[in-house]
Amino acid sequence: MFTGIVTDIGEIIGFTPTAQGQLHRMRIACRYDRATIADGASIACNGVCLTVVASGVEGGKTWFDVDAAAETLGMTTAKHWIKGTRLNLERALKIGDELGGHIVAGHADGVATIVRRDDLPDMARFELRTARELARFIAAKGSVTLDGVSLTVNTVDDVTFSVLIIPHTLSVTTLSGWAAGSEANIEVDLMARYAARLSEMK
Repeated sequence: MFTGIVTDIGEIIGFTPTAQGQLHRMRIACRYDRATIADGASIACNGVCLTVVASGVEGGKTWFDVDAAAETLGMTTAKHWIKGTRLNLERALKIGDELGGHIVAGHADGVATIVRRDDLPDMARFELRTARELARFIAAKGSVTLDGVSLTVNTVDDVTFSVLIIPHTLSVTTLSGWAAGSEANIEVDLMARYAARLSEMK
């Protein structure tokens, strides 16, 4: 489990497609202490929970390897990742850690497309569009995870919704690079999903 609070920005420094392109092995450079990364650990990369299969230090910088399989490549932005892609990183939540964002599984539900960007003084407002089956779980003042970042939904209009990004978030995540036409991994709020399921069962 995660909270949607990004703790580092990593960069893909190695990229190897395998299994006829159905599996991508990626090496990601980060600022985490190598001693704290165990094989089998979970790290959310742009909101996608991936398993560490190796790690080390090279040139004074920590790296870890992960595999993105066919399902991840098919339904997230991972299919577009290449060497040099920067990723929002978050380590798995430990018992006793502060829950600063909201409960995030790291299982991206799909992709949202940035429709519009409005730059405000020190802030940015984004309007996004997603699939109807996901839009039904998004509500004004509710939570949503975009590229691994826990955000509050400002407005909703059918399959489009907006979020306002504060200066701190712009400075410590990759969201500052979003533009109209960009895609972001989206994970809807687990509580909204369970509430919808309970309603369907009545």
